[in-house]
Amino acid sequence: MSPAARSLADAAPAVYWLDDPFRPEALPALSGPVSADLLVVGGGFAGLWAALRATERDPSVDVVIVEVGHCGDQASGRNGGFASASLTHGFGNGMQRWPGDMALLDELGAANLRGIGDTVRRHGIDCAWEETGELHVATAAHQVSELAQLSVSLTQSGHDVRLLDETEVRGEVGSATYLSGVWDRTGTAMLEPARLAWGLRQALLDAGVRIYEGTEATELQHHDGAMNVRTPHGTVRAQRVLLATNAFPSLLRRLRLMTVPVYDYVLMTEPLSPAQKESVGWANRQGVGDASNMFHYYRLTRDHRILWGGYDAVYHYGSRIRAGLEQGPTHARLADHFFTTFPQLEGLRFTHRWAGIIDTSTRFTAFFGTAYDGRVAYAQGYTGLGVAATRFGADVALDLLWGLETERTALDMVRRKPLPFPPEPLRYAGIQLTRHSLGRADANGGRRNLWLRALDVAGLGFDS
Repeated sequence: MSPAARSLADAAPAVYWLDDPFRPEALPALSGPVSADLLVVGGGFAGLWAALRATERDPSVDVVIVEVGHCGDQASGRNGGFASASLTHGFGNGMQRWPGDMALLDELGAANLRGIGDTVRRHGIDCAWEETGELHVATAAHQVSELAQLSVSLTQSGHDVRLLDETEVRGEVGSATYLSGVWDRTGTAMLEPARLAWGLRQALLDAGVRIYEGTEATELQHHDGAMNVRTPHGTVRAQRVLLATNAFPSLLRRLRLMTVPVYDYVLMTEPLSPAQKESVGWANRQGVGDASNMFHYYRLTRDHRILWGGYDAVYHYGSRIRAGLEQGPTHARLADHFFTTFPQLEGLRFTHRWAGIIDTSTRFTAFFGTAYDGRVAYAQGYTGLGVAATRFGADVALDLLWGLETERTALDMVRRKPLPFPPEPLRYAGIQLTRHSLGRADANGGRRNLWLRALDVAGLGFDS
């Protein structure tokens, strides 16, 4: 048995963040009709932030949340816990799409991240909030120059970054695979995502927001000057509705080709021994991501485990979503890559293996809009950066619902939507070709083939 296979032998097919003795009890489902000023559909980060920001703007607003499962159980409780200030899936993507707005987008993103930290402190949310920044590492020769160029661009735009050579980056985190790095000192905070979701949930309950878990929203109707949202347990009548279902099928059918659900796979190690911790260093506890197209992300937990995820972004034909897809061969591949990066940790075992679904859009960032003459708003398509950007998206959706003209709603990013994905079978074929091409680019010095260059020209892509 290989070291990677041995490391996975006892890994539970469960989400580490949700496997927590402090997990709160489920809330009762809706039982009978109710009314509200604002109904939020979805109890992940997007919905929780929307409800909290609405009550912070106006404590008199009567807010209801309906969640099909348990708040935070899906993508919001399954991710790596990287809260990024970027609203544009990285500086390069933002500059390519909205160069004229990037200064403001950077300013808004930094303020949004500060707002999350303020909320965590104000409500005493125990989610291990750490303002560590993020380390981007080069693991192939062509990535060294790419990171150097990124460092120059970020510095010129006022970001607090440091370019690290091979010796310096290995001094931060001990991996012989690193050739250089860029440390973005202030653009990312690390946190425990499920605990943040549960903390937001408790803050809402304390503010009088009604949350109904185990309650699926099945139909959206405009009736007699208000919106009716049907569930198996009763109808919610609301003056305004905010849709926050993200990777799951929207109640607005026209949005169902705007994103695709992509499975992202994650491993969690057992706690490192003192000797193992010394062998990797990592004194500054940054989140880490490599500069490949098929990238890995990883970080330390408060009890000195390593979370290791990424690489594969798996789309299933017909946008299938089901629990059986959360386990697969990617976990073995990730384990093998882990020991390539940290051979000094051979013998370390993984305790948890899981997956979650990401709502990917063709421009890699969230998009926004309204329906039913402005009574319904939505924000979705966060493409893996929703831990922090969902708070910004909630503010945008609330601005739209209340008909407010703000610096957020004036952004080109908000006013324009991405192109949709094509219907099947073209969708599946295009995604698989793109994934194959991205892998080939990583293996061929970053050279992008004709397919990827065509997507670049069209402003399209596939990512997680």
